[in-house]
Amino acid sequence: MSEALKVPTMAEFLAQGKQPEVLFWVGCAGSFDDRAKKITKAFVKLLNKANIDFAVLGAEESCTGDPAKRAGNEFLFQMQAMMNIQVLDGYEIKKIVTTCPHCFNTLKNEYPELGGNYEVMHHTQFLKDLLNEGRLKVEGGKYKGKRITYHDPCYLGRANNEYEAPRDLLRKLEVELIEMKRCKSNGLCCGAGGAQMFKDAEPGDKEIFVERTEEAIDVKPSIIATGCPFCNTMMTDGVKVKEKEGEVQVLDIAEMIINADEL
Repeated sequence: MSEALKVPTMAEFLAQGKQPEVLFWVGCAGSFDDRAKKITKAFVKLLNKANIDFAVLGAEESCTGDPAKRAGNEFLFQMQAMMNIQVLDGYEIKKIVTTCPHCFNTLKNEYPELGGNYEVMHHTQFLKDLLNEGRLKVEGGKYKGKRITYHDPCYLGRANNEYEAPRDLLRKLEVELIEMKRCKSNGLCCGAGGAQMFKDAEPGDKEIFVERTEEAIDVKPSIIATGCPFCNTMMTDGVKVKEKEGEVQVLDIAEMIINADEL
């Protein structure tokens, strides 16, 4: 039996007349996808470890509308966004952290024009701040000296220019960080963005996720680190296609930090 995770809701905070330091926006992947739930749990454990007063919306959280917008359904996006903004403003939310770069980008850059103004952080940025403030310790542990490559999520990297927070966290884990040929602003998409995650591949001789996984495997890492549930799925599928499951793991940075000291 694993330890019980402490995950309070905004409704519970409101009932006590309190306001959390930060709202954790879980996102659809983090709520429903079995693999992404592990990332959610890892991040919650880190929040608990750092004694962060946080809350989730629970059943009141709905999709940010990112897939609808990317697929071209602006009307549906605005409906979803307006519902979320109503809930967020009802709770007087000021600061949001999320493990999904798609939610991060949408809440940060697209909600303001609909009246939703919040300070929005990606979980790697938030964890880096906790590290700098001394509220969280990150040590190498079982990843010390391991060859790791990091795949930049499009909506964290190119769309929001955040390349260093995830890499700083990996360096704190004392890993040997090996960059892929295409990385940072020249990185290649995992193939899931733009709502491509939810549709069949288009005609061609190779899928994007296979191409990207090949680039990762070329640098011979023991772990492909990601900061996005979509990228995690695509790279995991790529590792399966290349039949490298015995050699290469795909892990979110939050999972690596929480697992580092577990033997």
